[in-house]
Amino acid sequence: MYVLGISCFYHDSAAALVKDGSLIAAAEEERFSRQKHTSRFPSAAVRYCLSQAGITIDDVDYICFYEKPFVKFDRILTTLIAEFPRTYAAFMKALPLWLSERLWTKTVIQKYLGTEKEILFNEHHMSHAASAYFCSPFERAAILTVDGVGEWCTTAYGIGEANRITLEGEIRFPHSLGLFYSAVTAYLGFHVNDAEWKVMGLAAYGQPRYVEQFEQLLELRGDGSYRLNMDYFAFHYSTKLPFSHRFERLFGRPQRKPSEPLDEFHNDIAASAQLMIERAMVNMASALYRRYKVDALCLAGGVALNSVANWQIARRSGFKHLFIQPAAGDAGGAIGAAFSVYHLMLGQPRKFVMEHAYWGPEYSDEDIVRFLDENGIEYKQYSRDALLEETAKLIMADKVVGWFQGRMEFGPRALGARSILANPTNPDMKRIINSKIKFREWFRPFAPSVTEEDAAKYFDIGEHTSPFMLLVPEVRPEARALIPAVTHQDGTGRVQTVSRKVNPLYYDLIRAFERISGVPVIVNTSFNVRGEPIVCTPADAYNCFIRTDMDALVIGNAIVTAKTKGAVYSETEVEQMEARIAELEPEIAF
Repeated sequence: MYVLGISCFYHDSAAALVKDGSLIAAAEEERFSRQKHTSRFPSAAVRYCLSQAGITIDDVDYICFYEKPFVKFDRILTTLIAEFPRTYAAFMKALPLWLSERLWTKTVIQKYLGTEKEILFNEHHMSHAASAYFCSPFERAAILTVDGVGEWCTTAYGIGEANRITLEGEIRFPHSLGLFYSAVTAYLGFHVNDAEWKVMGLAAYGQPRYVEQFEQLLELRGDGSYRLNMDYFAFHYSTKLPFSHRFERLFGRPQRKPSEPLDEFHNDIAASAQLMIERAMVNMASALYRRYKVDALCLAGGVALNSVANWQIARRSGFKHLFIQPAAGDAGGAIGAAFSVYHLMLGQPRKFVMEHAYWGPEYSDEDIVRFLDENGIEYKQYSRDALLEETAKLIMADKVVGWFQGRMEFGPRALGARSILANPTNPDMKRIINSKIKFREWFRPFAPSVTEEDAAKYFDIGEHTSPFMLLVPEVRPEARALIPAVTHQDGTGRVQTVSRKVNPLYYDLIRAFERISGVPVIVNTSFNVRGEPIVCTPADAYNCFIRTDMDALVIGNAIVTAKTKGAVYSETEVEQMEARIAELEPEIAF
């Protein structure tokens, strides 16, 4: 039995395919279209999932969309009418879009897929809940989903038992932790729905001096719930700014323009907002621990990508075990939609555990060599052991290495399949990668990949593992001088624990580097440049390699060091690039 899950039309479109209760493929559309956070129907992602299974759409038994458009439209229309006339601009923007496409989601999906099969619809936060619980190893667990907004719900909680999920409570729009954090993101001059993690990274450079002001915006309650003071926000009536002028007056400065430098004030705003999110998440998780009296918690929704807050939950909520969906945002809703059909609608028993995130396309050594040969790209092939030793030597020599191996990751984190790797022992490596490779802000941290067995020697992680790079423990004081490139300003590291069972090639590379350096840790950042999605194909990887100061590309069993060939694009890719328009201002809530 095949179940196809789809998420799209807002941001981070994706598709996922479940066969007989096990995930077999999942991918985000942006990796194929090369348009970051694309909202378009995931045609290429669907084609990939079907090809991975060797089937056509006719072989799919059920198709499920990750939310309910009519309920979402009810929220939008109700909000627009309640706030009229100041919602006039939002009304004129939203209504044509809904009347022309989104209200007819069933027909649109059928048209894109070329099928007349019935389309099922799942609630947004149930899709999030299912993406976490049904992928977890737990037979019974509390569930918490937190994001911007789905239909009406912004936060939901409940309990998962065997093959059932019961969501027992929710917080509704406009009260939203996701939209609260997006407002701060916009106030600091970053792009909403794209740069919230910049706020998290910047927070380490500041002090929480504005917590009292933020407490006027966000009220945390004893039962775990929260409420926003809507006098300070505008996302419920404006598509341009998510905060009001009163918000700016409260903090004494206007919104930062993207071209303006960041200063101590901005650092402190980020630190204060981050602390509020941590308090809110721990408050909710602690309430669930008291309510359900279980050891395990499953997390999903965009706010669950706040790995600093996740670590505070792990430390302070009472839960001993966490499972966080690696594609916690809307992309993961495709997985949740598929599993909701299989378990909740059909009542099938569970058998799947999501031990890794490698669900995307892969390319054989033969595919890669054919690509290199056809494009006249110089390379040298190695045996497996020689490839690992040569790559480890390059990293130890402070070379920045593009690493393209196996199936592409699902979710926003590169986990050793589409990664840029570097030497963690070089204190200058953060500056080198940020300025020469990633072309991004100086304050952005880099993640450490560490062998699972050695994680506790270098990080104060206790018995937790972090295979999806979604926890930020402290780097042990005695290890900070050893691995300065992955030690953030506040002494933490967004760690990825690597298991040989899950990714033997990457694990063995870290061990090869340890034999040279004495340290079983490698710098791991996503294989892309600022503003672009993570690479998917050999052509994507090569193009990124030659457009940056990356020193080597380790792709399959080949290593490329010479940059004698220009960019390689297919005719389709050229057409896509020519057709792209300037980046549109992102939607806030509509």
